[in-house]
Amino acid sequence: MKIEDFFDNKQKNYIIAEISQNHDGSLGQAHAFIDAVAKSGADAIKFQTHIAEEESTPGEPFRVNFSYCDKTRYDYWKRMEFTSEQWQGLYDHAVEMGLDFLSSPFSVAALKMLDKIGVPAWKFGSGEVFNDVLLKQALDTGKPIILSTGLSTLDDIDQQVRRVQAAGNPLLLMECTTAYPSKPEEIPIKRIHYYQKRYQSPIGISDHSATIYPSLAAVALGARAIEVHVTMSREMFGPDVKASVTIDELKQIVEGAEFISKMLEARNDKNELSDSKKALRAMFSKSIYAKRDLRAGEIINDDAVGIKKPFCPDGIAVADYDKVLGRKNLLDISKDTVIKWENIEN
Repeated sequence: MKIEDFFDNKQKNYIIAEISQNHDGSLGQAHAFIDAVAKSGADAIKFQTHIAEEESTPGEPFRVNFSYCDKTRYDYWKRMEFTSEQWQGLYDHAVEMGLDFLSSPFSVAALKMLDKIGVPAWKFGSGEVFNDVLLKQALDTGKPIILSTGLSTLDDIDQQVRRVQAAGNPLLLMECTTAYPSKPEEIPIKRIHYYQKRYQSPIGISDHSATIYPSLAAVALGARAIEVHVTMSREMFGPDVKASVTIDELKQIVEGAEFISKMLEARNDKNELSDSKKALRAMFSKSIYAKRDLRAGEIINDDAVGIKKPFCPDGIAVADYDKVLGRKNLLDISKDTVIKWENIEN
């Protein structure tokens, strides 16, 4: 499903595979991710577009010093950069493979470049939702806005939602825990219901647990979208790998979300059985049969009759078993013959 159809199609989930920096600056690896994600059945692949000079000073320190080859965070962002032509190539490849191509901009220059390339929506991570200048630029494009809530208070979210809704852009709000990886006790999954009622907007989950469980639980609670970090292998290098699912796990999320969605759509009327259920009920039901050859005039008791398959529509219902006992048999009846009301004394 494409993002432009998402807001009208309330039956299908929108699943985003977040690559972030798991390509580690390799253009070839970024293209390989596109092929792998397309095979998983996800709807979109998402990157992050960093232009070091536009978003960072040369002396920006690492929050966590994970890199063997970058002295500063600026150096790392520089190594993660692709040219506009390379981003266009990634976009074209994703579209060719049937995927929406998304990339979070971390500067106005990145947003303008991505807008020119043709990205269909804007995703703002938990740390970027406070960048009013960048958000205004995104709103001005008229494209859908996807906001993560991980570092926002309720007042912050109220303000962000009002701003997007006032601008008229379609909004997808993502419940998010900003912890890499997130522990189960850090993921308040029930907020999905709360946000649905409060904002009357599609709600999703941006998960960093490196498991399939929050995504599937969120769908069961009514989430409309899932975003998970994805890696080719947990042995790969990079700060986001430890918070990522594998490609195989991404496929499980896709299949599981579809399975759960179909369960949620299943008929909920128990007052009347469908024809197929009626036939199945008859298949599993039993009728009252003669246990042995019965003689005319014989009084029926537990030794004479029993409950067996197949169900016979014109036989006596099992619920009436006790009413049969003590009655006189009117005809000779062979063993394993169904007992009918007309064959016994009223």
